Amino acid sequence: MSFKRYWVALAIVMIGSFAVLGGVGRKMISEAPPLPDVYTADGQLLFTGSLITDGQGIWQSIGGQEIGTVWGHGAYVAPDWTADWLHRESQMLLDLWAQREGAKDFAALDADRQAALRARLIREMRRNTYDPATNRVVVSSEEAAAFHQLAAYYADVFGSGRPAYAIPRGSLTDPVKQQKMAAFFWWTAWAAHTDRPGSSITYTNNWPHEPLVANEPAPSTVLWSILSFVFLLAGIGGLVWWYASQEKADFHPAFPAKDPFLSLQPTPSQRATMKYFFVVVILWCVQMLMGVLTAHYGVEGGGFFGIPLAKYLPYAVTRTWHLQLAIFWIATSWLATGLYVGPAVSGYEPKHQRLGVNVLFAALVLVVGGSLAGEWMGIEQKLGNMWFWFGSQGYEYVDLGRFWQILLFVGLVLWLYLMVRALKPALMRRSESRPLMVLFLISSIAIPLFYAAGLMYGQRSHLVTAEYWRWWVVHLWVEGFFEVFATVVIAFLFTRLNLLEIRSATRAVLFSTTIFLSGGIIGTFHHLYFAGSSPVVIALGAAFSALEVVPLTLVGYEAWENIRLARGGRSKTPWVSNYKWPIYFFVAVAFWNMVGAGLFGFLINPPVSLYYVQGLNLTPVHGHTALFGVYGMLGLGLTLFCLRAIQPGRQWKESPLKWSFWSLNIGLAVMVGLSVLPIGILQAVASIQQGTWCARSAEFMQTPSMQMLRWMRVPGDVIFTIGAVILAFFVIGLVTGHSYDKPVPSGVKGKQKERALVAGD
Repeated sequence: MSFKRYWVALAIVMIGSFAVLGGVGRKMISEAPPLPDVYTADGQLLFTGSLITDGQGIWQSIGGQEIGTVWGHGAYVAPDWTADWLHRESQMLLDLWAQREGAKDFAALDADRQAALRARLIREMRRNTYDPATNRVVVSSEEAAAFHQLAAYYADVFGSGRPAYAIPRGSLTDPVKQQKMAAFFWWTAWAAHTDRPGSSITYTNNWPHEPLVANEPAPSTVLWSILSFVFLLAGIGGLVWWYASQEKADFHPAFPAKDPFLSLQPTPSQRATMKYFFVVVILWCVQMLMGVLTAHYGVEGGGFFGIPLAKYLPYAVTRTWHLQLAIFWIATSWLATGLYVGPAVSGYEPKHQRLGVNVLFAALVLVVGGSLAGEWMGIEQKLGNMWFWFGSQGYEYVDLGRFWQILLFVGLVLWLYLMVRALKPALMRRSESRPLMVLFLISSIAIPLFYAAGLMYGQRSHLVTAEYWRWWVVHLWVEGFFEVFATVVIAFLFTRLNLLEIRSATRAVLFSTTIFLSGGIIGTFHHLYFAGSSPVVIALGAAFSALEVVPLTLVGYEAWENIRLARGGRSKTPWVSNYKWPIYFFVAVAFWNMVGAGLFGFLINPPVSLYYVQGLNLTPVHGHTALFGVYGMLGLGLTLFCLRAIQPGRQWKESPLKWSFWSLNIGLAVMVGLSVLPIGILQAVASIQQGTWCARSAEFMQTPSMQMLRWMRVPGDVIFTIGAVILAFFVIGLVTGHSYDKPVPSGVKGKQKERALVAGD
């Protein structure tokens, strides 16, 4: 079973896609906004380009993208500093010009004079005075005055604190650092309002929406948004046509009479993986706690129900931990599943494999504990110039310091080594499962390989360079090849249980991987529409991110196939029901893939949509339903599957799993439906009508209606937390014995006992 056509298609997709991703990425980085020396019109130096880079580092060191956003990327409580600076600077210039005409401020002028000053503002703000020969930008005396006023304003924001922004007092008090960070904020706004050379579109493709400087969606943004719908419909039509053209034999494998895992004795390394799954639950619970604190800071930025918690655990820390722990526990569940599956599919336990599994576990504990402690110390400014190496890098999802990042990469390489050792005998054998094994190996290699993309930028790298490589990690590592790896693992588990035929499973995995990656690799660009990128990024991102949604149109079929398996198939084989709830978590993955990744993902993916909602709460609608709904549910399903397979003969109590499963799914739906989604919609309206700055302003976000919607998260959060607590106690009960049904009486022996174990009695 060579599946030659499938392998050729997969190779073409990967080689072609990465050629485009790399080539366009190189062009994007080479055409990034310059870091100029800034002079006033009378020749006075305002600040240097090096000072801008210093300011970027200072912003990163105090939390970076975990305190507000820049170019729309980051956290949601504080403003987008780009949009905020741009609006405040524009308003200041209008007021300064109005005062020179004898008016109190811009609002006091008549309509004709206001229109004339608006036209002047657009003309001056969009004019590009950058001289590449001298690396200089020249600003007017009014712009220089506005810079000094805004620098003082932001110094007060970060020095005195702003509860409405969840920024505690003393976040940044050094006047020199405050001035440098102001230079960085100025530069992000300058790139957003200044036209590229030879173009009428800014360096950020006219983002953010700011009517005062005529920042409106560019024609290419609108055009490619329309075309993305065409690509989506064409892709769905092509996939349905292909699916309908396939011969569908009415074939269902004959399920074995008893659980195949009953005849297997867990190897020492497989037993050693069990502690990984308990750590998964612990990290998950801590991550939820950080999520509760992070959400609460939106309504009480200085504390937690009157407790001044922000003084010791500020928003920037809790959100950093919330995101990092999500990556840690989900990745841990998948990696542990790989370590468990390796010996199961090859039937071979390499020498010292258990030692390797234990060493990797110790490394995991070190990286998790060390990085979390380092992030707190870095954000609290306790690490000095070592913040980048041991503290927080300040980039969302890859916050951990470079030292911990390197250790994690080394751990992933060790994991790959352990995987290859276990799989090698099976890879050498010519068997019907070999193609699936090869794909398993390829996806395993991709995991450390694409995490290494996070090492491709340095402490003083340009923001565009860092954003490009960061999304390789977030999109290609987390959303891309981890999903491919998980798809292969699930296929292995089902074929190992003889619930699926090897040939059909291999064909399905190869096809789904090819289809997913055909849109997913180049689709990385949809994160970079407005991150200082050229217009070609919008075209490619819009087209290929639409194709990412195409495979999700068939997830309903996948879900019902899993439900059929969970119910024991046509044969109603009793032992299959023992795996019912792990499989139901896979059903939830299919549902949230369609809703979270598909529906809510495409809601924000077209360029014109993201133009107005980037950095608003419609983004975490997609983030929560896709990250937890898909990858989190998948991690929990894999965890339960492995815990089930390690002792297949003992029947679990189903009631806790039932309550946990439905509480988690209902809680997630209620949280999003009653709170995050309505907030995002109202923000989108404000962004379209007034500008991005308005949708993120304290004046808008602190209104009674918005506060009420924030409190509406509580019912969903409570239901979700109940489900999580029940699942945590269930996993603990697997150790204490409380999660098992009544044991088989000691007097029952032989065939009778075997039948009881198989049936779960």
